[in-house]
Amino acid sequence: MANLRSAIRDIRKSRKRAERNQSVRSAIKTFVKKTRVAIANGDENAETLISQTSAAVDKAAKRRIIHKNAANRRKSRMAKQLNAAKAAAASA
Repeated sequence: MANLRSAIRDIRKSRKRAERNQSVRSAIKTFVKKTRVAIANGDENAETLISQTSAAVDKAAKRRIIHKNAANRRKSRMAKQLNAAKAAAASA
């Protein structure tokens, strides 16, 4: 344990931030799972879910909770899945 008063405050701050960041990461994972299930099931609201997920991912990247390239990668993968599902539905 830290001895200096400022170090103790820093530890307390970093724990609060880590907890807040973890909740945002968890929310992103939940959004992504819901979106993937919607795409797999062919729901009509998959596009709205993708836009909501993209917004959450972008917000986390802006706050540097996740890296901006990781955010772009997640959005790209979801869009690719949606386009593949649309193409499969159109050809069937």
